[in-house]
Amino acid sequence: MVTGADGFIGSHLTETLVRQGYEVRPFVFYNSFNSWGWLDQAPEEIRKNLDVFAGDIRDPHGVRTAMKGCGSVLHLAALIGIPYSYHSPDTYVDTNIRGTLNIVQAAREEGVEKVIHTSTSEVYGTARFVPITEEHPLHGQSPYSASKIGADQIALSFYSSFGTPVTVVRPFNTYGPRQSARAVIPTIITQIAAGREEIRLGSLHPTRDFNFVSDTVGGFIAALNSNAGTGEVVNIGSNFEISIGETVDMIAQLMGAKLKVVSDDVRIRPEKSEVERLWADNAKAERLLGWSPAYAGKEGLRRGLEETIQWFKDPANLSRYKMQYNV
Repeated sequence: MVTGADGFIGSHLTETLVRQGYEVRPFVFYNSFNSWGWLDQAPEEIRKNLDVFAGDIRDPHGVRTAMKGCGSVLHLAALIGIPYSYHSPDTYVDTNIRGTLNIVQAAREEGVEKVIHTSTSEVYGTARFVPITEEHPLHGQSPYSASKIGADQIALSFYSSFGTPVTVVRPFNTYGPRQSARAVIPTIITQIAAGREEIRLGSLHPTRDFNFVSDTVGGFIAALNSNAGTGEVVNIGSNFEISIGETVDMIAQLMGAKLKVVSDDVRIRPEKSEVERLWADNAKAERLLGWSPAYAGKEGLRRGLEETIQWFKDPANLSRYKMQYNV
């Protein structure tokens, strides 16, 4: 079972698992449109092999029903927008913490053989040392990151208390086709694709460790296929640091655009909430899971951005985005 299968990373993961021969039950968010999110756009040969369950991760009964007969669970469902977490933190507690509790509780009751829980690099807060290892202190600088710290600890507590076979995968900043335009890379690309010569962004000085979505998916599958990660937290990152400003310049160069960047207060986090620096140490992932990024370093980022730009430039894909500024 893959929770959050209707989302950005979850849909890529679901499709890859099907292509690799797994029987997959995508858990998608129930809605009256009967939408499977990005899985609606999956090729027919993928969709016909999906055993889709529509439900709500906050409901323990639906989660338990969906998990019956599943040998493994990859739990990606979460609320992730940081600005939204400032004014609606209750929803993050319900979805991220209680949702994770529902997953590990059901996994324990159903005797699931492996639970892969999704964390985020935001739990580290601004780096106190780089590259960031899994031993780095945790610092919740937004309600979102605090809720993910809570979710991680709930998952790990079930390993410690009950032997539930949990691995916590901690991806750094994933990007690629299908990502929400609220994320910085799609925000830049879609504004340029809309013909704007002046684009609006938040702070340009923070650094991030960007990971192409196929690398993140590969990290999840490596964790699924390894017992060495059980009870462990594992970073999935490229081990390459770049500022938002430098990323803007690289995208503009790849898209042949000359830009003026305007700082927008709406996109700037409160001073103490901004995560200033993220840079992953990925040695543990290589040691335990045999995983390393295919899109590593500056050239790897460039290749990943080229693929992402090409996807967004396709009118059929771009038309699925509201061509307006997103926060």
